[in-house]
Amino acid sequence: MATTTTASSSDFIRDIIDDDLRRCAVSTVATRFPPEPNGYLHIGHAKSVCLNFGIAAQYSGVCNLRMDDTDPSGESLEFVDSIMKDIRWLGFDWRDRLFYASDYFEKLYEFAVELIKNGDAYVCELNADQIREYRGTFTEPGRQSPWRSRSVEENLDLFARMRAGEFPDGSRVLRAKIDMASPNIVMRDPVIYRIKRQPHYRTGMDWVIYPMYDFAHCLSDAIEGITHSICTLEFENNRPLYDWFVEKLIQGKRPRQIEFARLNLSYTVLSKRVLIELVRRGIVSGWDDPRMPTVAGMRRRGYTPAAIRAFCSVIGVAKNDNLVDVSVLEHCVRDDLNEHAPRAMAVLRPLKVIIENYPEDRVEELEAPNHPRNPEMGTRTVPFSRVLYVECDDFMEDPPKKFHRLAPGREVRLRNAYVIQCREAVKDPATGEVTELRCTYDPDTLEGPPSDGRKIKGVIHWVSAEHAVAAEVRVYDRLFMVPEPLDGDGDFTGHLNPDSRKILNPCFLERSLADAAAGDRYQFERLGYFCVDDRDSTEKRPVFNRVVSLRDSWEKIAARGD
Repeated sequence: MATTTTASSSDFIRDIIDDDLRRCAVSTVATRFPPEPNGYLHIGHAKSVCLNFGIAAQYSGVCNLRMDDTDPSGESLEFVDSIMKDIRWLGFDWRDRLFYASDYFEKLYEFAVELIKNGDAYVCELNADQIREYRGTFTEPGRQSPWRSRSVEENLDLFARMRAGEFPDGSRVLRAKIDMASPNIVMRDPVIYRIKRQPHYRTGMDWVIYPMYDFAHCLSDAIEGITHSICTLEFENNRPLYDWFVEKLIQGKRPRQIEFARLNLSYTVLSKRVLIELVRRGIVSGWDDPRMPTVAGMRRRGYTPAAIRAFCSVIGVAKNDNLVDVSVLEHCVRDDLNEHAPRAMAVLRPLKVIIENYPEDRVEELEAPNHPRNPEMGTRTVPFSRVLYVECDDFMEDPPKKFHRLAPGREVRLRNAYVIQCREAVKDPATGEVTELRCTYDPDTLEGPPSDGRKIKGVIHWVSAEHAVAAEVRVYDRLFMVPEPLDGDGDFTGHLNPDSRKILNPCFLERSLADAAAGDRYQFERLGYFCVDDRDSTEKRPVFNRVVSLRDSWEKIAARGD
């Protein structure tokens, strides 16, 4: 099982666990990752996955995977499957410790009955709006429901009839009887069961009442013997409620809840509500769109599990919310790919080059390293011929002083090949656009610099036109143009980046990429890191996604104020 931690890793959560072990408050450590299966995991969930599974590994404990599937609306087997696939891809294994809150529906119902028998719960007929009104405010206490004083017998009868389906949705709920004057609004008689006639993806229509998340979550932890319930800060106010439920219903030690700051990532939205909206409105192509911050989207784009784990380790866990710059994540991806991605040449915006003094029927097989610093990755052969493609941006008719690429009369070196000189730029007579360059090559420059000592400052990449692999390349950028897309009124649509995806077609790749498999990652020299799309690529026309650029261009944009 992969981990992001070592035995020396430390943070305030691990300090608490260390203290619990030292005091013998616990003998073994048991954590859990408890997603709701109503969407795909995103990078914030990945942080929690790495934290919970990493802690379990560090302390030789266990980590459960539990689907907190207490709300049938929006939950599906598709989401369950995607969650398990993502966790495995990240490098973690729950082994035989897969659980579902729906496994405990009967037990949770019995817990609710026990609360009623003990006078700690009652059936209420206020509707949702009335319950909110009666709850009060932060400065005013709540009012008691007119149904709060029902007898135990009446509540038992009504709750059984709720389960039997005698009442319509929304007509009755079961509420815990705690304290309507509590300064913590969460403790003001919270709803613990509601009527909901929707089929559950696992239990079908066996149930028409479902436990609320706050009721099921903490009790599921206790049932499973979780020692440390690690969650994000928004659940801090719920901790007294969770303790109340467990103390009322579970004998023995209760799970210790520890809150940490959730991940907030610049230029990114991690709200599941917004992610669902992006998918529903077709702003993205699906949950695995490479622009999405989902684990599936990052995997399809070409991020590596090692890079995501490294990112989660770098940012650590904090007690207070803060905004992490997305460039930190991109740096981790870039750092990992720089070390492990083989090199290749690709031309994304092709401009034809004809080498006039190179024989028409000649093809040379030139050797090129697969990685400049890792000779163990071997070499490949790249065909060289009379007609090549280069990037159109590598030519200017009237270049500025520091432009060291092709221009009329100028020389450049072709990567792993010869020095060529531009003699003529051929233009389209109708548009004036340069369509072709006429060049010559120096045949004595394959192994070294020109023999006459002239200096060649520029090096550009290229592909042989005859041997090139035609491909579609999708250049992805950040989905939003501002660091905090939900800042202000919460409307994100005005901050969408219209250039978050550019499709370039046709692009031309070197011959060695003809056999690239889905998910393979490469550095296209001078252009960035790219990955074979695992959904849209075909044998006849591969599709490559840009994973990340070679450097953080957004840093320069921010500095200029563009």
